[in-house]
Amino acid sequence: MSFSDFASPWWLLFLLVVAALGAGYVVVQRRRHAHTLRFTNFELLEKVAPDRPGPARHVPIALLLVGLALLTVALAGPTAEQRVPRNRATVVLVIDVSLSMEATDVAPSRLAAAQEAAKSFADDLTPGINLGLVAFSGTASVLVSPTTNRAATKTAIDHLQLSERTATGEAIFTAMQSIDTLSAVLGGSDQAPPARIVLLSDGKQTVPESPDDPRGGFTAARQAADKNIPVSTISFGTENGTVTIEDERIPVPVDDPSLEEIAKLSGGSFFTASSLEELEGAYDTLEEQIGFETTRGDASRPWLMFGVFAVAAGLVAAMVLRQRLP
Repeated sequence: MSFSDFASPWWLLFLLVVAALGAGYVVVQRRRHAHTLRFTNFELLEKVAPDRPGPARHVPIALLLVGLALLTVALAGPTAEQRVPRNRATVVLVIDVSLSMEATDVAPSRLAAAQEAAKSFADDLTPGINLGLVAFSGTASVLVSPTTNRAATKTAIDHLQLSERTATGEAIFTAMQSIDTLSAVLGGSDQAPPARIVLLSDGKQTVPESPDDPRGGFTAARQAADKNIPVSTISFGTENGTVTIEDERIPVPVDDPSLEEIAKLSGGSFFTASSLEELEGAYDTLEEQIGFETTRGDASRPWLMFGVFAVAAGLVAAMVLRQRLP
């Protein structure tokens, strides 16, 4: 803990007073001992008071000095990093519902596993956060506008329907529009509330062909970065995924590079998941990143508590050991 970690560091100067009291006590004890050696008749003292005071007589003063030191630190206002739940933030969950999500390389299927993990994410996300849902295939649709009503989001997740093609960029643009709409409705602040997009997909963008197209994924990621809306991506599936369309078996390997680039361009995080367990692990990490923020807060309570206990213990020790208060 550095000097700057205290709200009122000048109170620490009182530790000099505590140190001076301790030094004064030592001086007084030495003088008393010297005076005793000079003027006491030891033969008479042995008969009158055979039990001489031992080191325990210093315990009360030691405890009181320790208590004063702890209370002084508490007065200086020590601070520490604390995890505080976010209550004014927006998260839009964007889920790929292209036909490749029907692949069963992730049991029971990519879509079913994605639905289960997404509902767990909704349940475990900090309650005060607004959560929205966007589904995309060849187009993107806002299924649930950002809200704290988790039931609405989970119901929409249960009713996701598969469709053709993959418009990743359109999905990101739609999510950003949903965030902008909520910010405009909430108002009340010059600074927009923090927002994050969580994009889960298993395949490469097909609409438009180039991710650098004006409506492509990379373009959308750059715009998200300009708006300070990180896009965290989850590449979900395996290299061995296949789907059957019109009796034809078509390979649908997961596409990591494009999703990793989207996360990089937007300032988000990139995850890979090839099973339900790995997907839930990725969501757990995102919940920690999104649901809480680290701030510096007051940390004086422990110092205050131990200081009071030390002072109280010193007074009790004085009455027990010396039958009087110090």
